Amino acid sequence: MSPLDLLDVEASLTEEERQIRAVVRRLVDDRVRPRVAGWYEEGRVPARELAREFGRLGLLGMHLSGYGCAGASAVAYGLACLELEAGDSGVRSLVSVQGSLAMYAIWRYGSEEQKQRWLPAMAAGEAIGCFGLTEPDHGSDPASMATRARRDGDDWVLSGSKMWITNAPVADVAVIWAGTDDGVRGFLVPVDIPGVGTQEIRRKMSLRASPTGEIVLDDVRLPADARLPGATGLKAPLSCLTEARHGIVWGALGAARDCLETTLSYATTRTQFGRPLAAFQLTQAKLADMAVEWNKGLLLALHLGRLADAGGLRPAQVSVGKLNNVREALAIARQCRTILGANGVSGEYPIMRHANNLESVLTYEGTSEIHQLVIGQQLTGFSAFV
Repeated sequence: MSPLDLLDVEASLTEEERQIRAVVRRLVDDRVRPRVAGWYEEGRVPARELAREFGRLGLLGMHLSGYGCAGASAVAYGLACLELEAGDSGVRSLVSVQGSLAMYAIWRYGSEEQKQRWLPAMAAGEAIGCFGLTEPDHGSDPASMATRARRDGDDWVLSGSKMWITNAPVADVAVIWAGTDDGVRGFLVPVDIPGVGTQEIRRKMSLRASPTGEIVLDDVRLPADARLPGATGLKAPLSCLTEARHGIVWGALGAARDCLETTLSYATTRTQFGRPLAAFQLTQAKLADMAVEWNKGLLLALHLGRLADAGGLRPAQVSVGKLNNVREALAIARQCRTILGANGVSGEYPIMRHANNLESVLTYEGTSEIHQLVIGQQLTGFSAFV
């Protein structure tokens, strides 16, 4: 048992869940850890290579059923996200955006023809998807999106832009959300058709091992069957975000665990004033506080996962998990850095990389402030968004 498992959460997992976790952990140890520091430093990641490897293991859309998807439980998916993010938040983002945003949107709202065309290839990692909701001037307020879709005969014509879109530079298909005369609708947009342009966002200081870009839509003409027929209104993309946020609840704990394990190893072997750092009271106090918060976060993630598997998980509950676990994971990364001292900022250790990544995780798919307001509305009955 890991020394971090103070509450014996391990005993609450099924054998199948442990096996799935072990497979993903081995993959991360073999294929991600030896290379991720270089990816981060260079600001590039072999996304297509990773997608195919993840596809072979059934990780892409693993919690969906049919169309080549594994049909795993929500808890198993969460454990996979935890192990992936223990490698790097950007690697987990590749899987989350593919499965819980792009694939989920097609799986839940697409036609049978759309599902057959895209989902098997995406599950195998042969096609990569992205999710175009955020815009340059409309991040936390998607209801104000400026991207529009208008009818022209039987076709749709899309114009606008999307910003900070994970996987956009390497995507084959984009799920684009646009305003129409009948409200927000979703469209499947192959990125290689006329009028679609993608531009990678460079000079990021966070999530550098993740391809992020802008999508520009210049009078993109789509056939009528490009629209997701089941997606009507803003609730459709927001439901996709809820699906993805559940993976973040678990994933952030992976980054925090990697920081804690690294720090425990360092503190027990690094000697100052004739004693290991771990033998000092202040160091032990820091480690104890961090381990307590990590275990609380793990219990919260497991509880939400069990609710999801029982079909009773609500969006506000996911907001509780995302707000708490990402916030605490970032605090853990920052505290771990203090124990490593100057070595904490070195690329030889993963601490600062995780901390930088978690700054983005704190913001994307709902900022902390947005989740506070979701919880506040649940508590008071009043919406503070407007």
